[in-house]
Amino acid sequence: MKYEDVTKRIIGCAMRVHSILGNGFQEVIYQRALAIEMNLEGLAFEREKEMTIFYKGYNIGTRRVDFFVEEKIMVELKAIIKLEDVHLAQGKNYLEAYNMEVGLLINFGAKSLEFKRLFNNCLDQDLQD
Repeated sequence: MKYEDVTKRIIGCAMRVHSILGNGFQEVIYQRALAIEMNLEGLAFEREKEMTIFYKGYNIGTRRVDFFVEEKIMVELKAIIKLEDVHLAQGKNYLEAYNMEVGLLINFGAKSLEFKRLFNNCLDQDLQD
């Protein structure tokens, strides 16, 4: 799996945050705690990075991604009761719009941490979820 080593480290950081804070906080609280954990883990990241959205190679605007890790992985956070298909579709659409290969969708709102690895199949048909 592409970038598996880095995604495992990010997920480990999220698990530590969830084990300490549990569920029930606003997304920004988890975002701040995850930033601390990723710093401690030695992961390079940008928080609230404004990224260009492309359509057929054309720049059509920008959007902020929660985290851009190691200059290759988009991380989107949620603090909702349950991840739904619409959230997965949104994450995959962001990967395509940003021309990125790999992303993570992490939900701190459930009793147990939920996470999904996301892949941009438009860039590489060999990547698997």
